[in-house]
Amino acid sequence: MITNIGSIDRTLRLIAGLVIIVLGIYFKSWWGLVGIIPLTTATLKSCPLYLPFGITTCKMKTGEDK
Repeated sequence: MITNIGSIDRTLRLIAGLVIIVLGIYFKSWWGLVGIIPLTTATLKSCPLYLPFGITTCKMKTGEDK
């Protein structure tokens, strides 16, 4: 699987996913299950919606960084 989520993007997805789940539990709403999506993409470090557009938030390694 291609990694296309950087560290800041991953952290924001983890926080957003947890907040959505907690709000879903607090308000007793099934919408809290939507929080699973950002948690899953953050855990896998890959977003399927980024692939068709060629988007990546990872830092690219140059010849000097290797």
